[in-house]
Amino acid sequence: MARAGGGGGGGGGITNAVNVGIAVQADWENREFISHISLNIRRLFDFLIQFESTTKSKLSSLNLKLDTLERRLQLLELQVSTATANPSLFTSTTTTSA
Repeated sequence: MARAGGGGGGGGGITNAVNVGIAVQADWENREFISHISLNIRRLFDFLIQFESTTKSKLSSLNLKLDTLERRLQLLELQVSTATANPSLFTSTTTTSA
């Protein structure tokens, strides 16, 4: 009587065990690779969150400094236009008697 794919004394059981072992090893390697990818994505995400926070803070500080400079410039422009319109305010009017 012929055996239909059954276990027995042949080498089929060893081959199946080797194939399962190879599949398990490949599965672990894939899981390890996915774990490394996930970890690196998490690190990148954390970096981007920190970068955004730092950048917002620095931009806010620069914006305040720029606002201050703009106000100073407006004041200087007003002073220059006043001096141009009224040069007598900035010249000495001393009279000498002879």
